[in-house]
Amino acid sequence: MKNTHMKESIDKAKILVEALPYINEFKGITVVIKYGGSALMNEDIKNTVMQDIALMKTVGFNPVLVHGGGPEINEALKKRDIKSEFVGGLRVTDERTMEVVEMVLAGKVNKKITKELSLQGVKTAGISGTDGNMLNVRKFTPGGKDIGFVGEIVKVDTTLIEIMIANGFVPVISPVGMDENGNSYNVNGDYAAVAIAGALKAEKLVFLTDVEGILKDVNDGSSVYSRIKVSKIKDMIYDGTISGGMIPKVECCIEGVKAGVQHVHILDGRVEHCLILEIFTKEGIGTLIQN
Repeated sequence: MKNTHMKESIDKAKILVEALPYINEFKGITVVIKYGGSALMNEDIKNTVMQDIALMKTVGFNPVLVHGGGPEINEALKKRDIKSEFVGGLRVTDERTMEVVEMVLAGKVNKKITKELSLQGVKTAGISGTDGNMLNVRKFTPGGKDIGFVGEIVKVDTTLIEIMIANGFVPVISPVGMDENGNSYNVNGDYAAVAIAGALKAEKLVFLTDVEGILKDVNDGSSVYSRIKVSKIKDMIYDGTISGGMIPKVECCIEGVKAGVQHVHILDGRVEHCLILEIFTKEGIGTLIQN
């Protein structure tokens, strides 16, 4: 029994030692994390994500959290008998829907995440993309189609985020933007994360998703590329290896690299402690995308 306990202690020590070079290498860097999907809905996973972010902050990273909230918005709309409609994966957002979107994202979801992260012992503040005029947007009309108050980011003002980071806070950002007339717009959370990471010149951008990473074989969940170049991803889209709902995910990753982010990660947000496993271990668990 004693030997078993000793072995467990030694294994823990080895893990800490393995993490040390990564902590030294990445101390002081800015990491933008897009948080949504299963990681946001599963309470057990959510708790480990909060712990991971708290650890990252404690060892000297500057995490910035951008969150989604689609299922909560769907639920809130249903309660009000407002129909959810999507065009090309984007929510058709009329005035009534936008009121609910802003209330849920900037209110309920944002404050819940802020509280949960604060409970891990880090200074946290929840803000909306309209605060500090952070997300400047214009109306987005995909293929010329009017889908209401859906915004395309024109400019990111990082002043407020930088003030928060400089004062030791972890910013938790809801993807709601504002146009030049003061109208609020629903912004795709993935694109908001890309734009914010690019504007902050973040060293890392991490997408927590509902997939294992980029797969060599779509029928084999263990065939994850640990590293892949943008050119290879484009080839895989062209030959159909990457298809369907995976295309917008990897396109966001490519946009992140284009925006100047050195390391873009796509991780399985359904795995406990996925952030620590990817960033602080040799093998990692997801896919690192580079130019």
